[in-house]
Amino acid sequence: MSRETGLPLAATNDAHYLRPEDARAHDVLLCIQTGRTVDDADRMRYEPQTFYVRSEEEMRALFPDCPEAIENTARIAERCRFDFEFGHYHLPHFALPEGETDEAAYLRRCCFEGLTRRYGTVTDALKTQLTYELDMIERMGFTDYFLIVADFIGFAKRSGIPVGPGRGSAAGSMVSYCLNITDVDPIKYGLFFERFLNPERVSMPDIDIDFCVRRRGEVIDYVARKYGADHVAQIVTFGTMAARAAVRDAGRALNIPYARCDAVAKQVPTALGITLDEALRISRPLRELYDGDPELRSLIDTARSLEGMPRHASTHAAGVVITQRPTCEYVPLAKNDESVVTQYPMTTLEELGLLKMDFLGLRNLTVLEDAAEMVRRIEPGFSVSDIPEDDPDVFALLTAGKTAGVFQMESTGITGVCTGLKPHSIEDITAIIALYRPGPMDSIPRVIECKSHPEKVRFKHPLLEPILGVTYGCIVYQEQVIEIFRRLAGYSLGQADLVRRAISKKKAKQIEAERQAFIYGDAQRGIAGCVAGGIPAETAQAIYQDIYDFANYAFNKAHAVSYAVVAYQTAYCKCHYTKEYMAALLSSVLDSSDKVSEYFAECRENGIALLPPDVNHSSDCFTVEPDGIRFGLVAIKNIGRGLIQRMMRERERGGPFTDFEDFCKRMDGADMNKRAVENLIRAGAFDSTGARRSQLLAVYEKVMDGIANGNRANIEGQIDFFGLGVQTERQNSLTLPDLPEFSAQELMAMEKETTGLYLSGHPMDGYRELARATGAVQISRIMEDFAQEEGPTRFSDGQKVRLAGVVTSSKTKTTKKNTLMAYVMLEDGTGSMEMLCFTRVLEQYGSYLKEGQVISVSGTLSVRDEKAPQLMCDFARPLTGTAQGETAADSAPQTDRRTLYLKMPSLDCPEMEMFKKILFLFEGGSNPVRIRLADTGKLIGTTCNLQDSLIREMKARLGEENVVVKE
Repeated sequence: MSRETGLPLAATNDAHYLRPEDARAHDVLLCIQTGRTVDDADRMRYEPQTFYVRSEEEMRALFPDCPEAIENTARIAERCRFDFEFGHYHLPHFALPEGETDEAAYLRRCCFEGLTRRYGTVTDALKTQLTYELDMIERMGFTDYFLIVADFIGFAKRSGIPVGPGRGSAAGSMVSYCLNITDVDPIKYGLFFERFLNPERVSMPDIDIDFCVRRRGEVIDYVARKYGADHVAQIVTFGTMAARAAVRDAGRALNIPYARCDAVAKQVPTALGITLDEALRISRPLRELYDGDPELRSLIDTARSLEGMPRHASTHAAGVVITQRPTCEYVPLAKNDESVVTQYPMTTLEELGLLKMDFLGLRNLTVLEDAAEMVRRIEPGFSVSDIPEDDPDVFALLTAGKTAGVFQMESTGITGVCTGLKPHSIEDITAIIALYRPGPMDSIPRVIECKSHPEKVRFKHPLLEPILGVTYGCIVYQEQVIEIFRRLAGYSLGQADLVRRAISKKKAKQIEAERQAFIYGDAQRGIAGCVAGGIPAETAQAIYQDIYDFANYAFNKAHAVSYAVVAYQTAYCKCHYTKEYMAALLSSVLDSSDKVSEYFAECRENGIALLPPDVNHSSDCFTVEPDGIRFGLVAIKNIGRGLIQRMMRERERGGPFTDFEDFCKRMDGADMNKRAVENLIRAGAFDSTGARRSQLLAVYEKVMDGIANGNRANIEGQIDFFGLGVQTERQNSLTLPDLPEFSAQELMAMEKETTGLYLSGHPMDGYRELARATGAVQISRIMEDFAQEEGPTRFSDGQKVRLAGVVTSSKTKTTKKNTLMAYVMLEDGTGSMEMLCFTRVLEQYGSYLKEGQVISVSGTLSVRDEKAPQLMCDFARPLTGTAQGETAADSAPQTDRRTLYLKMPSLDCPEMEMFKKILFLFEGGSNPVRIRLADTGKLIGTTCNLQDSLIREMKARLGEENVVVKE
């Protein structure tokens, strides 16, 4: 329990909890949890409002006749006293190798062996730095910590599990470098151990490690085996209500109209970590709403009570705790899905002195390793760690803005910085990563100008040149702030880091006190000051002001340079092994059709052909072939890896599949079902066998049934076997019906449905110029802008935009006011965006919002609850013009003789009214609709454009048994 609040320690971690007097907030919170509103008469309530721990005085008043009960309660409490122990570390002991007896001596020997391996020639300066760090680690009691980390990272590297070069301030430690924990030379890049471990502010070291996202779990399993499964647990994390979400949640519970809540929420700035109190201070429109409308004042006050409250608990993506004794002896545990997790978050665990580590999964490490594996097939022995660090072609690629797929450099904004700065070293990439954040972004024009015109670089004193030269005279890194204090004013590195922290936390009194020490010195702390070193007081004053202005935004260089190394490695592979890298990149984003589409476009821009899925050539992931990159079968829906692996083994054993019948015979078994085969056909995986998709879709079920039943005798030459009284042609032994192939548009629609992508083309291919002429914005540009950590810079919530694309799905919904709205997904080949279409738009333009329709739309961007932006559509029309390459046959309407049969309760039932509204989306077609009215038996009819989405919609509303489609 917390001494201050009497609440569980985890609850007080963020100092946010509801007091007994917050009755209204309690009530609203319950409504949010149960999905009800405060106006609901029969909802759950907390009544009476007495759900809290009463004081002794209240209990005595409630039970005046039982004073002994109060006294006995106190006696029991006194016997059950427990308190947490702070300020003491509970690190697990590292098991030394046989023959070793002293942890400190073993660590020193490993480090000095690593020093020779890393540097070759060992200078006195290197020995001095390493000895200093080892002495400090031993004095702080962290010897076991470094041995533990070096051990599991060593396991990962021996096992071929990719490990990142470093992350965070740990890259500033020479001990970490010599133990192979990090791969960034701290001497080369001017990094400081004190930024990682400060002898003047003892705190637990924090080494976060990036691993291959696919094999990260193997490292955690190794740690569990080594220290015992009961000594290792993952860490809980609590999702909390952010400012905007709190407003919207409170508004729903208070039954305030959505439009009013949305208007309030959108006045909260989108800055990371913004609070409602801060928003009221800086947002004048929000403050005016608060002051001028009692209902909105109540809404915001309620949201302020809820803001920061836990919304849900989940397992931290990377956090793992390792304990000396079984973890349950230190903290309570819980089961979360398949993981055992601590019930305290990581900040509380650190306060309790437990060893917390982040085992992070970094997708780009997996991409690099997969690409390297493909490269080794043509260049045995290739390793990403051996590539040169100064390849001019790589920097030319970045300067040209070809950053798609390059780690940390993909967004539109940072690509612009690359083209402006024209990086020629890893130091330049480091500066780009550090600068492209809120705050430091203001320095980007100056850095670019000074990089292009070195004569414009100015230093307030010559001693600053070796410190700020790598960033062209600008303070960019925290390490530069530390070095300025050390070199100009005589601070120790530990003292300098403490001042740097004070400035970043805006501790005004300490900042002003340090100004005098920086300029004139402080004998008591052993600080000489700038004046004693011959620097004029006015100059020192100006330098300190620069530090004050920039230190708050300065970035940890150790982290930036570690990620700059990964960025350079990905750029190198993309530059010199483009096909291999792009294949690995595509395989890594199979769950994101938008990213796959983006990288498809990048492949085409680089002249790389994208080969369709093929049962004779495809593997599970994307692979490299002489002619291009082959599509991976695992991206096809309902195709499991087991089936794909069996298919690949069968090809190796018996050679390529000669035709569809051969495939079915050889693959017949439990792993292969009709749905999987149908999707392979629809995705085009059998196109290379010479059969049309229309033919195979007509016969595949009966072929599979015949093979499964052992009845193959009638397959050859038997038309009646398929029940298709039509002329036939032969494909080897299998006789196929002579059916025309589907249109290009239909083939693309099949590909989209089975893979989420258009493979043989894109419906927008012939409309690009027309879309540009209408002023349509690429969807990817909007999505990238809103995805930036520092917030959007080119687009904004509420901005009017025009888009052009193809409708890929449309789903209707009934609102609480019994009006119709639709969620329509629009895709333009660069990305996709959801559109919200309300009644007026559906009545005016509903016939254009059909699946497969290429349209031009306009509307307002809307961002809700920190989700991806949507378009509030207010206008839509067909994007007129003939698509390039579209034949008359392709553009002609396809014959569809299907009839839709529906059963409705009555002519005036709610289902009938809703169907009339839905029909707006599917009008203009010639498919008959026949509706049987259950109350009178009467049959009425109309026509529609019959699409699968309409059939799904009506089955969902009427039930499967009341919706029938017949030829």
